[in-house]
Amino acid sequence: MSISHEQRLSDSPYVESVTHGWTLSAGSSIRPAESNWHMVFVKAQGRTHSLAVGPLPTSGKVTWGEGAEILWIKFKLGVFMPHLPVRDFLDMEKPLQGEASKSIWLRNAAWELPNFENADTFVSKLVRDEVLALDPVVDAMLNDQLPDLSARTMRHHFLRATGMTRSRIFQMKQAQRAKALLQQGTSILDTVYEAGYFDQPHLTRSLKQFIGYTPAQIAQTSQPE
Repeated sequence: MSISHEQRLSDSPYVESVTHGWTLSAGSSIRPAESNWHMVFVKAQGRTHSLAVGPLPTSGKVTWGEGAEILWIKFKLGVFMPHLPVRDFLDMEKPLQGEASKSIWLRNAAWELPNFENADTFVSKLVRDEVLALDPVVDAMLNDQLPDLSARTMRHHFLRATGMTRSRIFQMKQAQRAKALLQQGTSILDTVYEAGYFDQPHLTRSLKQFIGYTPAQIAQTSQPE
């Protein structure tokens, strides 16, 4: 394995998970689409690069070099930076400027770089100083509560806080559920029904778009040796 990592969930209402990893050798792989955005801190060759990594609307290829230490803070859907809406860095990496290896610059202030242990405290401070916010409209809609707002207004909230529409996020989650069913040994035809697809071609197109593999490939790689 060319990447070693440890991951933990978070008690913060703003953070989904925190991951700390190391690249043991150079490599590449197919990565799935991702509906959440991350703050990523990459330490390599004595320097730290801080990035806001936007949601990834489709699957794609990711590559990495050897000898890097990486910290990923994955934010919950609906969490965003008011001064930098998620739609402004959708499907891209945006550098967070600061003094190399020591701090990042967010909303006209310098912030000490977090680590695996204190990432939640770091996020709490960003929330306290209004660098991070949770959009209540997006949060309500993701919990199947429909606010008394126009469709245009709700779309605006989703694009600002997630970079994508609610329907796009649903499609991505549907593909993730289908992948999980196939990995559990559910047949392809049963997965079509249980995940809510129209037919097998619909399932195949969705998984290729959002996961990067066909149903047969996912089922095959999930079989015990």
